[in-house]
Amino acid sequence: MTAETPAGGGSKTPFDDLRNFMAIPRTGALRLSPDGTWLAAAVQTLSADGKKYLTSLWRIDPQGGPARRLTRSAEGEGSPRFLPDGSLLFISKRPDPAAASRPDGSPGQPSALWLLPAAGGEARAIAAAPGGVAAAEVAADSGVIVVASPVLPAAEADSATHDAKLRKERTDAGVSAILHESAPVRFWDHDLGPDQLRLFAVDPDQVQRTEIGWAGGDKESELAEGTAAGAGPAQGAGPADLAPVAAGLRDLTPEPGRALDGQAFALTPDGTSLVTGWWQWHPAAESHSELVMIDVASGKRRVLLTGSEFDFDSPRVSPDGRYIACGRETRITASRPPDFTLVVLDIDGADASGEPGRDLLPGLDRWPQEPAWSPDSRALYFAADDGGRRPVFRVDLADGEVTRVTADDGAYTELNVAPDGRYLYALRATVASPPTPVRIDLATGAEPAALDCPGVPVTVPGRLTEVEAAAEDGHPIRSWLVLPETASAASPAALLLWVHGGPMSSWNSWSWRWNPWLMAARGYAVLLPDPALSTGYGQEFIARAHREWGARPFADIMAATDAAAARPDIDADRVAMMGGSYGGYMANWMAGHTDRFKAIVSHAGLWMLDQMFGTTDHPMFWRPQFRDPLTDPDMYELNSPHLHIAQIRTPMLVIHGDKDYRVPISEALRLWWDLSSHGATEAKFLYFPDENHWILTPGNARIWYETVFAFLAQHVLGQPWERPAQL
Repeated sequence: MTAETPAGGGSKTPFDDLRNFMAIPRTGALRLSPDGTWLAAAVQTLSADGKKYLTSLWRIDPQGGPARRLTRSAEGEGSPRFLPDGSLLFISKRPDPAAASRPDGSPGQPSALWLLPAAGGEARAIAAAPGGVAAAEVAADSGVIVVASPVLPAAEADSATHDAKLRKERTDAGVSAILHESAPVRFWDHDLGPDQLRLFAVDPDQVQRTEIGWAGGDKESELAEGTAAGAGPAQGAGPADLAPVAAGLRDLTPEPGRALDGQAFALTPDGTSLVTGWWQWHPAAESHSELVMIDVASGKRRVLLTGSEFDFDSPRVSPDGRYIACGRETRITASRPPDFTLVVLDIDGADASGEPGRDLLPGLDRWPQEPAWSPDSRALYFAADDGGRRPVFRVDLADGEVTRVTADDGAYTELNVAPDGRYLYALRATVASPPTPVRIDLATGAEPAALDCPGVPVTVPGRLTEVEAAAEDGHPIRSWLVLPETASAASPAALLLWVHGGPMSSWNSWSWRWNPWLMAARGYAVLLPDPALSTGYGQEFIARAHREWGARPFADIMAATDAAAARPDIDADRVAMMGGSYGGYMANWMAGHTDRFKAIVSHAGLWMLDQMFGTTDHPMFWRPQFRDPLTDPDMYELNSPHLHIAQIRTPMLVIHGDKDYRVPISEALRLWWDLSSHGATEAKFLYFPDENHWILTPGNARIWYETVFAFLAQHVLGQPWERPAQL
């Protein structure tokens, strides 16, 4: 059975052919205009050559009219934000036709901030920098703009020209080295440094200008004094690369170190202050995130929230400018898992409780995400994992009353409240439907209305149901079960068990990377369990496996598998297992603890935990919980899969990307060596030299699935091994 030959039967769907699946448009960011008359959506589509995804911006009608594409370029556009007059800002690497030509004539350039006028017309670049623009936010009332971009530490203050000069000198000298003086050094799939992320206020006059010069070019003498920075690492610049420089960027955070890495920021409505998370890095991979406020006029910074047990992030300022809401994480320790809530504080310091912010959700045993203020500043809307769903909730600021807003199976993200408070717009997804813009009537509580958008709706090749099992400690374990159209008592389907990553997450939404409907189109049923450590079932459910990453979830997963395999439409003799990230860890753990499965696929899986601790980009997660393996190895020895290599008998497909810094390639290399040298089982190793944790490019994602299909067909369906032709 090849990748393009489905075995599930039934009607034709995009899941029957991987090329059709890869071509489905994918909606991401969603942002409501200030007057509430339209939504800007970021939509990914395949490039003309099919080798990458490009993001463009679309206009979505809140009343359900047809969607309309707004932007188009070979480089793509994303991160939509609105000015108060309705003009749309976005970030793109597209060339600016109004800019002076590059000194070396090369076409490439870093990302810049663009403006599409509300009244219509061509988009124009309004802010650029030697390294590009990484993010932008706008003050809701005043229109003040702040951008994030990195600058080389040695660059003179407020001198974009000097920053560009240093970058060129590095390139010309062939220097790619980075000097680190504190953690962290990498993040997911890229090196950090040598430049440092900073925040810059954009001169309001710059919004009216139409021309951007180039550092070192003929326009250099015309550039006003200003500073700039960007999104890409300095060593990535090409030969003779001179990045664009916009006048009027004022540095608000000189010498930040790595304080702003991965931090979200927000502006007060009047634009006088900026609120952001701020990392404090300490020795031995310890850190904590404070919430700080920065005066936009002076750059003066003051700490708003801090604490030895907490991290603060994702601030949201109320529309009336009085309050700040943000996420607060109770940091993980050896004895307890993390916990999350929303806190609020009065900007003027009226909150004198003595606590690190007032907890808005003391009685809610769920983890809130993506808070959005009501227009009257009296309530917050948020989403939280809950029993295999991700509903929207509302919390009243005055009395703390929590109300569930959505009652369906949806998983909601990108919350936007209408200016009059009547509607809430969001992206809604389920395991069986991709993210779709929807309108939620807050007054009537009616079923969310889907809005027109590219790529949706999608017809899936099968049906979705739920399975519940009881763990031996009495906890109920629920799962989603994807069934192919052909599954019945007369024709039971082979079963694939998929364990989610995280580990603290849930199978409650659509996945483009791990899509069970591609398997259903080929005749498999797919079980998606939420074992211990999963979110959406309360803090106790997570804590059950806090010190038992392997044994406790393994028992839960096997209970769920037994319940699914007992169904008459499932073939209990043809069962395989797959997982990625933490799911890959569980694949490795289960391989050493059961012979139940015909085959196991381990993607980006943890294998040797003490090795992982010292090589991951995120050791600050491991140390508080697992301790130091050299001085306190108990947790590593209790939970490391590699110690059970002698018990592995199941054929394994090991998959890993070399640019994965969260679970480094060393895990797969050691696993592959151990499987080979111990002769424990038949094994294959699918290696991606230029991919990261997720395998994102269309061609490699297709090969990923083709290899998995062939491996499972051999060991589960009894078909001859058929090596993918392009491998």
